[in-house]
Amino acid sequence: MLFRSPGVPFTRLNRPLLSRLLLVSALSLATLPGLVSAATPTLQWQLPAQALDTSLIAVAQQASVQLLYAPDILAGRQAPSLHGSMTLDQALQQLLTGTGIRYTRHGMQVTLSKDADDITQLQAVQVHAAREQSTETSDSYHSDLPSSQATKMSLTLRETPQSVSVMTHQRIQDQSLTRITDVLQQAPGISVQNTGGSERFSVNSRGYSIGQYQLDGVPVVVDEGTQDVSPSLSDMVVYDRVELIRGATGLTTGSGDPSGTLNMIRKRPTQEAQIIANVGLGSWSRQRYELDLAGPINSSGTIRGRMIGAWQGSDSYIDYYGQKKQVLYGIMEADLGPNTLLTAGVDYQRTRSRGAMGGLGTPLFFSNGEQVDLDVSTNLASRNNWYNNDALNTFASVQHDFGQDWTVKAAVNRLDATRRFQNVMAGITSGFINQQTGDGLPLWVQGGDSRQTQTSADLHITGPYTLGGRRHEMVAGLSFMEADTRFDSLKDVSGITSRQRFNLYNWDHQAFHPVFEQNYDNDTYTREYAAYAATRLSLTDSLSVIGGLRMGNYRWQYQQLYADAPMQIWNQHVTASAKDMITPYLGVTYDLNDRHSLYASYTTIFAPQTTRDRNGGMLDPREGANYEVGVKSDWLDSKLSTSAALFLIQQDNLAVPDDGYLVPGTTDTAAYRGEKGARTRGLDLEINGELAPGWQLAASYAYSRTQDSKGERIRTTMPQHLLKVWTRYQLPGDWHRLTVGAGVNWQSAIENTVSPWQIGRPVTARQSAYAVTNAMAHYQFNKQLGVTFNVNNVFNRKYLSSIGTVFNTGYYGEPRNVRLNLRYAF
Repeated sequence: MLFRSPGVPFTRLNRPLLSRLLLVSALSLATLPGLVSAATPTLQWQLPAQALDTSLIAVAQQASVQLLYAPDILAGRQAPSLHGSMTLDQALQQLLTGTGIRYTRHGMQVTLSKDADDITQLQAVQVHAAREQSTETSDSYHSDLPSSQATKMSLTLRETPQSVSVMTHQRIQDQSLTRITDVLQQAPGISVQNTGGSERFSVNSRGYSIGQYQLDGVPVVVDEGTQDVSPSLSDMVVYDRVELIRGATGLTTGSGDPSGTLNMIRKRPTQEAQIIANVGLGSWSRQRYELDLAGPINSSGTIRGRMIGAWQGSDSYIDYYGQKKQVLYGIMEADLGPNTLLTAGVDYQRTRSRGAMGGLGTPLFFSNGEQVDLDVSTNLASRNNWYNNDALNTFASVQHDFGQDWTVKAAVNRLDATRRFQNVMAGITSGFINQQTGDGLPLWVQGGDSRQTQTSADLHITGPYTLGGRRHEMVAGLSFMEADTRFDSLKDVSGITSRQRFNLYNWDHQAFHPVFEQNYDNDTYTREYAAYAATRLSLTDSLSVIGGLRMGNYRWQYQQLYADAPMQIWNQHVTASAKDMITPYLGVTYDLNDRHSLYASYTTIFAPQTTRDRNGGMLDPREGANYEVGVKSDWLDSKLSTSAALFLIQQDNLAVPDDGYLVPGTTDTAAYRGEKGARTRGLDLEINGELAPGWQLAASYAYSRTQDSKGERIRTTMPQHLLKVWTRYQLPGDWHRLTVGAGVNWQSAIENTVSPWQIGRPVTARQSAYAVTNAMAHYQFNKQLGVTFNVNNVFNRKYLSSIGTVFNTGYYGEPRNVRLNLRYAF
């Protein structure tokens, strides 16, 4: 049955009479006494070519002025792009040149008029400029929007002294990327691997797994071990764009981690009413339906809302595997006053999978040590395995603008989720398959019931101040995160494993019906709270220095409690904590000219670890430092951006698998050891944006190599080299309705060497370098209706997308498949 979103009243609202004035209050006239100079500041502008009224509203908001104008004088007019450093007057002059419109300034009020207008005879009404900007209205792969992900200060990408990439709405739409993992597979410098089975993913950057996620800038926990309500399962219908920072971001996300941070930014209500419907079909009986309703709710437009519903059902290239998914998203914004914005919403995702491979994949070795080569469709799981996830996000924020660019914002996110599953499949953890007979493994049976809650909150204030006759910026804030996971592991008491063993060549995915009872409780609690502050000092017109500090407390508790008395000798209570963790941050940017900037940054790494060693003890926290230098540039009137970065990561106590060992008292928890003196060196290159009218390009290259203290390469399951290229071109002239695109993702070889006692010698699983080619075509019938056709893995390349280090398992990537999407916008 297809998913139906609840109906909501949705009517076109009357526009204000054209004879009335619009009063655009971007920020109020209130000031913070003593902090801001009365001198006219020079501001950094990054606005694309767009409607003139949209650009003027953005200018008013950034400059903290009120804007007064009659709507008919701006109707239908377009503004040029606005880029570079200039005063408010210079920005207004550039936007209004050639329009026949003049402006006058009276303090912090700007009035637009034609010579014949009599301003004193017009009645004003108040309209609120949108606080949040979106990439939905842009057709570019390059984002001009500021980002606060690295420092909580609103900075352009060039002003941010780290590697930052943005996957825009247009890029996501062009490639029909419906899951966050789809987006990240195309993102610069990111490697996505199945950590085991069909429901669990690991997202990696610079050779390390990313454990730091944000939703609208609010940190959330990712438990890679269980994937409970992980953002890596999220559907992209909810999100406008994804911002990625590669490298440590301990200032904003807590304990420093050298991999990076993902910020998933939700779609917002729109000022104008809109309805968007999307129907998608594809390989393996894939169906997808989306409905998006947005617009003002009251006649004044001070309350705006958006509701999105999606349903998807599909089989898979994996035998007997299939999934159904439902998504509901609702958000509302309310202007509580001219300077205060309240936002609240919920998003719910329900996922039901059958034939799931649980926490495992396919075996990498036969019992003779030869590497296994199976068909990509191979599934070692029972056809009636099931895996159910439900996740409900509730979020809210309040933002108040004091004036003069001073803003305070409080945001909270609450996550409630359940994960339930039944697994019957080959017991890969118990041994290896005989290549000739197919025997060698028992059946493995497990059930699970997990409940998780997360609460995350952030409060910060940011704004400019004057010191030494120059304008600087600062931010100060508090953050809190708490996560509680209660997992019940269930064991089968029906005797399935004693009645039947697994055989690779005779496996027919038969259905099993286990009888479960409690095996053990596996509970985890995490809490972190911190205070942070940073400032951006503009020492000269070209040189800026960012300095910051975060001080926090961290606590992690874990317990494993067996139900059976004989097993209770393996009960565990483990605690890891750190008090007054200090994470410094230092960044420098230097503008060579209005196009090119150099930068350097430094931050420390202090990350408490939840992995355990062969004795059951907790590993000490990872400690180290992250260094990065680079250059960023804008080209072609800032429609195209490039960046290059070199980085060095130094760490002690890096967790690496302790080959052949499990944590005592467990059958599926690998033991780790701490590696001292680990170093990672690397390079990031990226280009994004418009090469010529209608021609968009997104290309990146990433290199990283991690070595131990002896200079030997470790973390070999991560590719050293990643090359990603995607481009699209809208044909000119009579063929302008047609857009074509293509790209390739290439990565170097990955491998893992282990010494299983059953085989008696070192063996290596290897996936050689490979390339996956994708293509698309889009035809826009008219302003409302368009169709997109995607072909993924055009040449049907067979490859292992991941090689596991824990249970010697791998996972095959998708073979060639197609998608067709029909989109209608009312």
